[in-house]
Amino acid sequence: MTDLIVAIGLVLVIEGLLYAAFPEAMKKMMSMALSMPDNSMRTGGLLAAGGGITIIWLARWLTS
Repeated sequence: MTDLIVAIGLVLVIEGLLYAAFPEAMKKMMSMALSMPDNSMRTGGLLAAGGGITIIWLARWLTS
């Protein structure tokens, strides 16, 4: 459970830094996301989730 809380915290830190450092680029990315088809968003989300799971699995495997 602690790992989950740390992971959520890291996501918030990274996302917050991106919004603070590049507000105009983030607004542009949001408007681009609104114009994307649902299937593209879904595919990108699934690929990102799969990549994240792979990274977590590798990190756990390499440190065990």
